[in-house]
Amino acid sequence: MQNKGLVKFIAIIFALVCIYQLSFTFVTNHYEKKAKEFAQGDLTKEAHFLDSIANEEVYLGHTFHEVREKQLQKGLDLEGGVNVMLQISVKDVLKGLSNNSTNAVFNQALAETEKNRLGNQTYLDAFYVTFDKLSNGKVKLASAEIFANRNLPEVTTGMSDSDVKKVLNAKVKESIESAYRVLGKRIDKFGVVSPTIQMVGESGRILVELPGAKDIDRVKSLLQSTAQLEFWETYKLDEIGNFLLAANESLKNSEKAAKTETTATNDTVKKAETSDVDKLLTGVSKDSTNQKKEDAGPLLSLIQAPGMQGSPVLGYFNVSDTAKVNSYLKRPEIRNLLSGQLRYTRFAWGKLKKGSNLTELYALRGNAQNIAPLSGNVVTGARDEFDQMGKPAVSMSMNTKGAKDWEELTGRAFTQKTNIAIVLDNIVYSAPGVSTGPISGGNSSITGDFTVAETKDLANILKAGKLPASADIVSSEIVGPSLGQQAIDNGIISAIAGLLIVGLWMVFYYGRAGWYANIALVINLLFLFGILVSFGSVLTLPGIAGIVLTMGTAVDANIIIYERAKEELRAGNTLSHAISSSYSWHGAMRAIVDANVTHILTGIILFIFGTGPIKGFATTLLFGIFTSLFTAIFIARIFLDRDLKNNKIVNFCTSITKNWFTNFHFDFIKMKKVTYFISAIIVIGSFASFAVNGLDEGVDFVGGRTFQVRFDKPVNPSEISEKLGNTFGVNVETKQFGNNKQMRIVTKYKIDSESSKVDEEVNKMLYEGLKGFYTNNISYEDFIKPSSTSEMLGVVQASKVNPTVSNDIKTDSFWAVIGSMAVVFLYLFISFRKWQYSLGAIASVAHDVIFVLGTYSLLYKFMPFHMEMDQHFIAAILTVIGYSMNDTVIVFDRVREFLLGKTKGDFNQIVNDSVNTTLSRTINTSLTLILVLLIMFIFGGDSIRGFIFAMLIGIIVGTYSSLFLATPILVDTMPKKDKLEIERLHLEANGGIVDAEESK
Repeated sequence: MQNKGLVKFIAIIFALVCIYQLSFTFVTNHYEKKAKEFAQGDLTKEAHFLDSIANEEVYLGHTFHEVREKQLQKGLDLEGGVNVMLQISVKDVLKGLSNNSTNAVFNQALAETEKNRLGNQTYLDAFYVTFDKLSNGKVKLASAEIFANRNLPEVTTGMSDSDVKKVLNAKVKESIESAYRVLGKRIDKFGVVSPTIQMVGESGRILVELPGAKDIDRVKSLLQSTAQLEFWETYKLDEIGNFLLAANESLKNSEKAAKTETTATNDTVKKAETSDVDKLLTGVSKDSTNQKKEDAGPLLSLIQAPGMQGSPVLGYFNVSDTAKVNSYLKRPEIRNLLSGQLRYTRFAWGKLKKGSNLTELYALRGNAQNIAPLSGNVVTGARDEFDQMGKPAVSMSMNTKGAKDWEELTGRAFTQKTNIAIVLDNIVYSAPGVSTGPISGGNSSITGDFTVAETKDLANILKAGKLPASADIVSSEIVGPSLGQQAIDNGIISAIAGLLIVGLWMVFYYGRAGWYANIALVINLLFLFGILVSFGSVLTLPGIAGIVLTMGTAVDANIIIYERAKEELRAGNTLSHAISSSYSWHGAMRAIVDANVTHILTGIILFIFGTGPIKGFATTLLFGIFTSLFTAIFIARIFLDRDLKNNKIVNFCTSITKNWFTNFHFDFIKMKKVTYFISAIIVIGSFASFAVNGLDEGVDFVGGRTFQVRFDKPVNPSEISEKLGNTFGVNVETKQFGNNKQMRIVTKYKIDSESSKVDEEVNKMLYEGLKGFYTNNISYEDFIKPSSTSEMLGVVQASKVNPTVSNDIKTDSFWAVIGSMAVVFLYLFISFRKWQYSLGAIASVAHDVIFVLGTYSLLYKFMPFHMEMDQHFIAAILTVIGYSMNDTVIVFDRVREFLLGKTKGDFNQIVNDSVNTTLSRTINTSLTLILVLLIMFIFGGDSIRGFIFAMLIGIIVGTYSSLFLATPILVDTMPKKDKLEIERLHLEANGGIVDAEESK
């Protein structure tokens, strides 16, 4: 090998850099272990300990905070935490750009766009299609009543729709980028290690990952808040009480009448009895508690506690009733009861207090423009502090204009004895009165029933700025820390076991050369982890699977080289010639390059279309391919050249394995009718199963909520399904997940709702439905947020996927599979120069994919582990495609070599001989991979068992198809004239003489 010294120098420097990069992980683990020992299970104490040393120098001049940032980052499935996909509402952005246009066509297009959106089509593109269809060229986007307004000076009435679309595209992109920056500022202050935030293409979606985040509700509130801060004057109960009574009477009459709803007149408000208002103020008498609830009327019956006279609070309602109250107050006939200035009244709910199910109703003094007297745009600073009573609060400072407007607003409130509601995202946080006159200087504060964490988040939100549009959570995944630790343990066990299995087999089969392959494998793993740390890649559970799979494929290059060297030695060549020949382009290198290029192409497609853990799998797989090639080609070669220099004998085998897998003369071509028939039965059976059983489509593909719940005793899935079905009022699917104390629960209850309040409602309903299945009482907090130090009971993992996102995932998955096959077809066509090679490879891969899908369709109802069609499954399918291509390319490369060589015989015999010479490599590589995957299947944990099973089945069937399908298809599709030409050339190369048997 030339430049041996340079290769050694690069390898040593690279190894030292990797060790240095990995050292930060070991230092971080040391201090985190000390924190755990100090805290004794108290997560707050643990966090405070780590915060206290954050700025201390702990390693080579680096502070603990810097060291922690440089460690190997773990994904949610290993660390626990939250993964959220936010959809920035492009609809809201368009409404704002149109200055809230009332144009009928425009608003109808907005309303219909979402349901008309196809696959992963963006909202904006779908809006253009819908608008063009509805307007039919009669209404222009540049109309003065749509986008040619003061909010969008770039648009003029003379512009064409195509020109307006360019402006809108730019403006929407600006809004999404603005939202990305605002969310980034909020997340940076949240306090988790290495948060991730990234824009997902041009879809208007933003992916946020917060490893280690514990308070899920706090995270969702932080992310979804638009930070739309407004200051409004309020009405008192005395002023609005008559309206509430009149509304209640109107609702009562409309419910009694089985005909067109009657509308009360404005006089009803004026003539309402004072005694009725007094009753509303003081509450219902004791005697009335025995009366039926409906006697009080639809609206008043929902009041749990009345407001006080002179208070801005109209009454206290159950949170579960707020939607019903909103629907009552929005009815046109009810709004018509508000006369004069009251007709602009805005109703808003108060902030929900922790541990309470009641919330206040307020009436804000609206105006014709529906614009607040003062907004959050004037706020220049915000900080969390404590008020005069020692309670957490948020203080704000305003700019000059804001200070002036604030002074006027507080002065008016003081004079008129009104209150000022501080409203954030349509929720009233507080509504204080002004008792000391106008407040100058532009300073104010928000007080209320806050925790310290809430005031910190509120100040953070106000400082970061408001979002340009609402941000809805369209998919989320929550992983408990206990599940993360278990995943780490399972991953380490499977990785060590896989390494031992591969290492022992290589030594047993290849002897001394096997030791060199193992040294290369260990160095490969060092390089791989060093690269992952250096690039800031996140290690996930599928990523660990990718690393373990890399161990199996890493030795593949060594196996190909060693098998070629054995052939050279058997042909009587010297060890020096065998080594140099096996490492040459015409030896093993061409096959290695072709095989790994196909693997790289599928890995790139997986990286492009995958998200979260799947992207982590693709990352480790791609890095692993490059490090494996380097170590196999250069590191192992250094040791072989050293033995050659020292005259040491390397036989690339042991005395036991010397003649294994040699002298095969199996007729693969003769067997083609049998294998075609078997494969045809497999394909037909698979499609029959698709028709009868279908596939178990997971929430990634159909949308829904999934919970992985652990119990303290064995439970019955059907009993849980029945109980939760009654609780939610919709179908709930429950499956055993691992042992009979762990269940996977799936429901579509309110999946279209993107509110964090609905998520909290679902969590509480789940708790109420399942708490009876525990032997010992379990609190709601322990159930929904099990800590790593608890008994690991309750919800250890939860995810939600909106139907819109699931459609996009399904579309992306389809194109990922089709795209990978198309790209590999093209590469093989370019490399082999004949389409027959590409066809044989694609046919065998399609057969393998159908086989895996058919197996899942047949078995998903019976297996104890989940066999859902989700992103993990698609990753497994793409891995199977990559391996099957890899295997087929190795066989085809040998076929091409033999066809271009001097082997005796007719076309079929030449092909058969070439395939038989690859059997040793094929069996060795497949066997090591199957053993590694079996180890992962047994020890890898429940969450990836279905993922590994798909790859295990795929590797087995991929080995079969590369030998018994791809090659016969190549032979059958090769033109007869090409076969005759090859046979003629081989005849001439062998002196023009063949025996009678060979000429048949």
